[in-house]
Amino acid sequence: MSEHQSTSQNENSASVTVTVSSDEPDTHTQLIRYLSTNIRDGPLKNVKVLDLTRIVAGPYCSMILADLGADVIKIERPGTGDEARKWGPPFINDTDETCYFMCLNRNKRSVCVDMKSREGKDIILGLSKKCDVLIENYVPGTLNKLGLGYEDLKNVSPHLIYCSITGYGSRGPYKSRPGYDVIAASYGGLMSITGPRDGPPCKVGVAVTDMATGLYAHGAILAALLERATTGKGQKIDCNLLSTQVACLINIGANYLNAGEVGVKWGSSHVSIVPYRAYETADNKFITVGSGSDLQFQNFCEKLDIHDLFEDKLYKTNKDRVANRESLDSVLEAKFKTKTLKEWLVILEGAAFPYGPVNDMAQVFEDEHIKDIGLVKEIEHPKAGRVKVVGPPVEFSISKNSVYSPPPLLGQHTEDLTTFRLKLRKPKSTKKVNWTEGTVDNENMDKKKSKCEYGGRDLVVGNFSNVKHFLPGCCIYQKPRAQDESSSDDASDEDECEHCFGHVEKKKTVLKKHNTPSPDPGVQSMIAA
Repeated sequence: MSEHQSTSQNENSASVTVTVSSDEPDTHTQLIRYLSTNIRDGPLKNVKVLDLTRIVAGPYCSMILADLGADVIKIERPGTGDEARKWGPPFINDTDETCYFMCLNRNKRSVCVDMKSREGKDIILGLSKKCDVLIENYVPGTLNKLGLGYEDLKNVSPHLIYCSITGYGSRGPYKSRPGYDVIAASYGGLMSITGPRDGPPCKVGVAVTDMATGLYAHGAILAALLERATTGKGQKIDCNLLSTQVACLINIGANYLNAGEVGVKWGSSHVSIVPYRAYETADNKFITVGSGSDLQFQNFCEKLDIHDLFEDKLYKTNKDRVANRESLDSVLEAKFKTKTLKEWLVILEGAAFPYGPVNDMAQVFEDEHIKDIGLVKEIEHPKAGRVKVVGPPVEFSISKNSVYSPPPLLGQHTEDLTTFRLKLRKPKSTKKVNWTEGTVDNENMDKKKSKCEYGGRDLVVGNFSNVKHFLPGCCIYQKPRAQDESSSDDASDEDECEHCFGHVEKKKTVLKKHNTPSPDPGVQSMIAA
């Protein structure tokens, strides 16, 4: 999906839509086509996402989009990758693959790019032209320094939806600070209202602020895609952890803003509803119950065989029950202690009010309902073998929302690109090289049998971050460059490769035969690795 599109389809794959501009080389179009999966078939199957995020909020957002069919290309730092790859133990099946990374990065492709290098910047700029969405979660200003900020990409990719996920946003006194879930939860008040009464501030068991931010971002991206379908224009989206956390205070925030009530910790209880909490049972386990209406409370009293409690004027309405919370809780605590958890679950079957056991992780995934709906998926990982992930919680009546590929190894799909158009390096040995496309064979050589043919315009990739638009030539070899060598340094025809040396006239003949003009220096500089 983009301002200018073309669609291709083959026998074994879903249609793939890519952005094409008539006034630029199609290098990155080829890259996108090569990265596109042949099994992706969700409602976002024609959406391409360039994912520059790490840790939780950003990867959670891009994973939701990937589950819905978006083609997500995860750009990672060469050698280290996403920091979550190191967040262990636990690790999976005696490998160095962390459970943390595994739960946030399925259905994606990993390509390693050094964005600080000229080559890396060129790759991101090129891919931005062919992607619909870019998601990043760097501290504001970081990508601007690399020439990859919104204004930089807007100039070359006006169709692009550029989503920034940060700790504190792009405005305000905190904008330059890094952010983590627990810091946003502390700044945003969540920790002050979480935990037992009169206890210390508590962190929620999972990164809810991160996940909520990812959910907000994913929804905003879908809205921007919908608007672009009308306007043809991309835009920037700003999401941040602190704003998300404050927005998620909902009733607690409203209580302060409109009633001056400062929230406090309630344990498992609810500030405005009684009963609504966990109660301990006879076998030292816990059951949760919630009575959100007077009718539910009546049924609650019937199920617990405490009918007179409903008739008591102290507990007749929810307002009364909140005002007399302590006396009501003391009665209910004693009542629930008379039976085991299992017994209470039998008694409450068919109740008009919600109830349930407090499960640990083993009990969660052994629960008959979780098993019956097939929420947990198994998938084959290239290194860790069979791994389990919790699948998408949303189901469509028609569209697909599914797990179809495992979280990638670091740089796993960089290698795919390398084999797509191999960038050969001159061998240091004296053995002859069989210059055939995509192969190097130092053992079975016969240089004389090699053919000097028109190479055409192809993509070549090498060493994680070097992408070169291959201009017309007579073989696939490109002279390797030193790490500190400028990507704009010109290479003469004579030093293209050992095979082509001495074939300059042949190359000129081929170019003339195909009516191919000499490469434009400006274009060559822009796309050179």
